[in-house]
Amino acid sequence: MAEKAIQLSPNSLNLFLECPHCFWLDKNKGIKRPPPYPYALNSAVDALLKEEFDTYRTKNIPHPLLKENKIKAHLFSNQKLLNQWRNNLAGIRYFDEDLNATLFGAPDDVLEFDDGKIAPMDYKSTGSMASKIYDRFQLQLDIYAFLMEKNGYQASRKGYLVFYIVDKSRGFIDRLPFRKEIMEIETTPGDVYEIFKDAVAVLRNENPPPHSPDCQFAKWLDGAKKF
Repeated sequence: MAEKAIQLSPNSLNLFLECPHCFWLDKNKGIKRPPPYPYALNSAVDALLKEEFDTYRTKNIPHPLLKENKIKAHLFSNQKLLNQWRNNLAGIRYFDEDLNATLFGAPDDVLEFDDGKIAPMDYKSTGSMASKIYDRFQLQLDIYAFLMEKNGYQASRKGYLVFYIVDKSRGFIDRLPFRKEIMEIETTPGDVYEIFKDAVAVLRNENPPPHSPDCQFAKWLDGAKKF
């Protein structure tokens, strides 16, 4: 019997790194962790930011945030391709014949440099006091850079996180004020393939691996079994 084709995303690989057991249950049995509280406001801000950046892209005008932070790049000019990459049902993809598996992602935006290299950029909105780069953000940008290279582009080995932070000091009068920040980080797409390969190998096993030692869901389950 032919092996079932596998499709994985940055969220999938992040779950794999957090806990291979939860990952196996999610992908092979459809048993998912309880979902977090829905962040409808974050989704709304994300959609509005795409509209804003696309307006500057259409007019071929540098976005003020890039100018203020002296980032010598311009917004990726191919709007049609970017729309495809942004689409969660399409995205930017890489199929590995040996693994019979696909890795895909949906970057929010892309920057292009004068030498032709490109870099992923993702929008993040938060109500926290300060921006913070979580491991999942790093992995996300690493995967986007990996996918860009697999699709024939030269990645600059840099990624960008655009933070829109709610500025609570300014109060709320019919609108939510934001403080804007952009952070540049080094990307390491060379690490992605091994993570991808290991994740696929776990899913090919008939039995799940053990939970990670720090998996909170495993601790909750162990506690519930005592009653």
